[in-house]
Amino acid sequence: MAQVIVVGGGLAGLSAAHTLLERGANVLMLDKQPFMGGNSTKATSGINGAGTNTQKDLEIPDSAKIFFEDTKKSARDLARDDLIGVLTGRSGDAVNWLQNVFNLDLSKVSRLGGHSQPRTHRGDAQFPGMVITYAQMERLEDLAESNPERVKIHKKARVTKLLKDESGAVVGVEYELKGKTETAYGPVILATGGYAADFTSDSLLKKHRPEYWDLPTTNGEHCTGDGQKLALAIGASAVDLEKVQVHPTGLVDPKEPEAKVKFLAAEALRGCGGLLLDNTGKRFVDELQHRDFVTGKIWENKKYPIRLVLNGKASKEIEWHCKHYVGRGLMKRCDSGEALAKEFGLSPDVLKKTFEDYNTSVRTQKDPFGKKFFQGEWKFDDFYHVAIMTPVLHYTMGGLEIDPESRVLDKNQKPVPGLFAAGEVAGGVHGANRLGGSSLLGCVVFGRVSGDSASAYLLQTTSAAVQKAGGRLSSLAGQLSSSSSPAASQPSAPAAAPAGKSASGEYTAAEVAKHNKKDDVWVIIDGQVLDVTSFLPDHPGGEKAILLYAGRDATEEFNMLHDPKVIPRYAADSVIGKVKA
Repeated sequence: MAQVIVVGGGLAGLSAAHTLLERGANVLMLDKQPFMGGNSTKATSGINGAGTNTQKDLEIPDSAKIFFEDTKKSARDLARDDLIGVLTGRSGDAVNWLQNVFNLDLSKVSRLGGHSQPRTHRGDAQFPGMVITYAQMERLEDLAESNPERVKIHKKARVTKLLKDESGAVVGVEYELKGKTETAYGPVILATGGYAADFTSDSLLKKHRPEYWDLPTTNGEHCTGDGQKLALAIGASAVDLEKVQVHPTGLVDPKEPEAKVKFLAAEALRGCGGLLLDNTGKRFVDELQHRDFVTGKIWENKKYPIRLVLNGKASKEIEWHCKHYVGRGLMKRCDSGEALAKEFGLSPDVLKKTFEDYNTSVRTQKDPFGKKFFQGEWKFDDFYHVAIMTPVLHYTMGGLEIDPESRVLDKNQKPVPGLFAAGEVAGGVHGANRLGGSSLLGCVVFGRVSGDSASAYLLQTTSAAVQKAGGRLSSLAGQLSSSSSPAASQPSAPAAAPAGKSASGEYTAAEVAKHNKKDDVWVIIDGQVLDVTSFLPDHPGGEKAILLYAGRDATEEFNMLHDPKVIPRYAADSVIGKVKA
């Protein structure tokens, strides 16, 4: 069967897969995790786009050219103009594609640090990364059920080797699945993410930025630079591996201040007006400066703890995020200025003075820290949300060297035939510093570019090379022509979700509460009782996200993050009964 192998099931891999299907190619998706989605589901601020339909509706005077200049400035002139041109030039189309094809709400647009125009899109609720990624993930899973000849998905499948033929072309992969080594043939798109959690023995992080080794990270444990290492092993070239982004605002859990993995405080919190205050209750930086600049000022200031504070207006604008962080115990709500001052351990007069000074900056448009974009004045008689911040490993700008067609380059700057890369695995796109909102964008744009390029490569190459490696492409033309009609790119009717496990009994809330340990975890969701003990290690949000609600009713928090069909689709076997009336 003619196919393209996509390694990695985050937003880049999913965007590549859907583009391949639109172009008529077949897809084999391999993901080493129990669930697809990767870090893309954690993205909390939104996706950038210049010249989008939403911006036009809101009369925002943005353009790809303005976005290009903002990105180049953020990159410290170290990114490649041709790659920035692809990222920014195709950004509007990428956002429109998500809205039109996947029916996503991206109607809110905000301005993040380093952007001269509001261009970061999100919807009314939930983390935009999760909404965007899940929409594509569920569509692909439905297609895998309804059209298995077109789409195959293997989870817990770890790719261990890229296969090449005598000419040097990549013709497939070896991967481990259920304890066996399997082989698959076809061009390969690497979409495996970065290495900001690469604490392995051959760590790219330790090799290129050893001074960051002890920092906490926002990345899942799967972000170990697998794709970079696989490609480097066959002679691919890498670029900017030393360029690792430390995000200024990781949320500190007061119960676990030394935890290695932190939850990210979305940059949108500062974009909607949040202020960073040190332990003296004073500002020390333009909150909307580039990420590396803000991080540097935190380290330079050294007056810990650093807190992020949102006033009532900002809290309402980004209410969903605040509720989620409060629910996780990472943020507090203070119902008055006096309560906020008590949280800081300071006199109320100190914070009053901070707010008065800030209001002077708002009125005069002259800020001692150079801030240019304000979200209104602050008053002391208000409610607030506050959380402790720390810099965290967040994103790796370095990666495999690619050209504007997402083809991976070798040491001689020549494309490696049959090998493509998209998303964080690729370097050179963001230079020394990535703009907020461009991570999801890079995944969608270069996911689509890699899908276009890989499908074209599949058409252009003869079957001989792959047949020598064991593939069968003799029916390629017929397969592609028969499935390249517009209808082929449209979603099929979703396959019926697996039925939930029949209720075996009824349980009182008190009975559920007894099951609150890591080796025995029950939760209540929408009146159902779930035993999630065996599911715990596979949960894409990590064990802690479930253990916070062990033995309790997790309905509100669950419904904030998940679609109702998540349980029947992914955890049907966990349903053991219902709550006794």
